[in-house]
Amino acid sequence: MNRHTFIRQSLLAGAALVSLDPMRSAANALNLLKEKPFNMKFSPEFGIFKELVGKDIIDQIKWGYDQGFRAWESTWLARRPVEEQERISKTVSQLGMEFGQFVGTMNFKEPTFASRDQAIRDNVLKEVKASVEIAKRMNTKFIHNVLGMADPKLPWDFQMANAIELLKRAAAIYEPHGIVMVMETMNHKINHPGMFLHTIPQAYAMAKAVGSPSLKILFDFYHIQIQEGNIIPTLDYAWDEIGYMQIGDSPGRNEPTTGEINFVNVLQHVYDKGYRGFMGMEHGILKPGKAGEVAALAAYRAVDPK
Repeated sequence: MNRHTFIRQSLLAGAALVSLDPMRSAANALNLLKEKPFNMKFSPEFGIFKELVGKDIIDQIKWGYDQGFRAWESTWLARRPVEEQERISKTVSQLGMEFGQFVGTMNFKEPTFASRDQAIRDNVLKEVKASVEIAKRMNTKFIHNVLGMADPKLPWDFQMANAIELLKRAAAIYEPHGIVMVMETMNHKINHPGMFLHTIPQAYAMAKAVGSPSLKILFDFYHIQIQEGNIIPTLDYAWDEIGYMQIGDSPGRNEPTTGEINFVNVLQHVYDKGYRGFMGMEHGILKPGKAGEVAALAAYRAVDPK
């Protein structure tokens, strides 16, 4: 029996137990994991385990700590009221956890970094400046900024030049505060056709051109597997410019072990290279309800590096 089959059968067995007595079996499964910290800094997002925990955001963080998570992230944090951000930050701090990335500027409709439209570029810098205060409030140094759509009216090299110039200006805003902007490549084939930044070599070239400690790559395994594949060699080549990672299996963008990526090998490789940073859990859960969420927790235990 190969590794993938073994893990899948183990998870199916766990889900079957939950189906016999959902509340008792889910509780038993969770107690087995309680207070055993993960080696990898897996970082859940709000709502990922809502069936087991409920909708209260503070309860979700506390529950996550009990299950061994020592970090948290929230893509849409900037949309939450300041009072809510403060509650999140206080809870994370009191538990001795770390807060990872949130999005500072995001546009999936217009060329932003690739464009020379001054009004659009000014708005990007306005949002970049505003994100500094949120980062301070959350005691995090990672801000994820989306580079927008490609500009079909401009030759590719002009777009690259525009993006590099704007990235330099953003990095100059972040540098005095020790903040790191991370930029994520997004696949064209399934989720985000037309986005400007879509490959790791492209991101690597821009990071090198900007040459700032406040600009790094967000390496999202899901997007990279779809757009490029060749995960480990690509990761190794870009290693010195990678500042943050996110996880999600392909196809489906669900938890590890539900797709084709060998996360046991990949995460062990990352860990052995010395990465101790965030591993954001930006994905869905394959199966519905409590059974699916218990299976996802078991999957993370199965792929946690040694």
